[in-house]
Amino acid sequence: MPRFHVPLPLSPGARLELPAGAARHVQVLRLQPGASITLFNGEGGEWTASVARMTRSAVEVTLQAHDAVEREAPRAVHLAVALMAAERLDWLIEKATELGAAGFIPLLAERSSLRLTGERAARKLAHWRAVAVAACEQSGRNRVPDVAEPVALPDWLAAGLPHTGPCWMLALDAPSQPLAEAAAAWPADAPLTLLSGPEGGFSPQEAAAARAAGCTPVSLGARVLRAETAPLAALATALLR
Repeated sequence: MPRFHVPLPLSPGARLELPAGAARHVQVLRLQPGASITLFNGEGGEWTASVARMTRSAVEVTLQAHDAVEREAPRAVHLAVALMAAERLDWLIEKATELGAAGFIPLLAERSSLRLTGERAARKLAHWRAVAVAACEQSGRNRVPDVAEPVALPDWLAAGLPHTGPCWMLALDAPSQPLAEAAAAWPADAPLTLLSGPEGGFSPQEAAAARAAGCTPVSLGARVLRAETAPLAALATALLR
């Protein structure tokens, strides 16, 4: 059954007009009045609904039953990832959302290949959030992970690592504990943050600053993974136990 994110108050029997994006998708799928769809607003669970009326530019639906089902991982894992080539970060957010990431903090690092300011930054942030929504629609998640505004790595570190739980930094060139061991020793329902660098990794100064701020180096092994691959491998290791 097609699933759509609708960031609106939902209640049994309510009749509402779908937001433009969801309405276009219904029309592309050529759904007809009476067709069943699933809606979720990110506040928990999902709703069955039926298409009530369609025009060339609008789709109205009638809400039916609410199912309190949740498909979230028991452990909340936030990914603090350095900005990288745009298409790679899109792919990372999509796949990490499918795996169950609780949120994303895009970081501007010395070696980041993507630089964002002003209106371009706002457009890119909106795009990333739409990517996360689409991944939730596809994967069955009813909670949309937050994508924070991009922030410079030093500013993020200076803020005191705002997410609860430890911060584990993916590292190759520092004494580190294997991530699989660290994840196995950490309670399965306890949150954590994974910090990962850009193409070329963090500079020595950045890595030292992260360690000084309380980030513990962890390793995924001897192989060098791409900037978009390492966070996914780490996320899967931390979640899929």
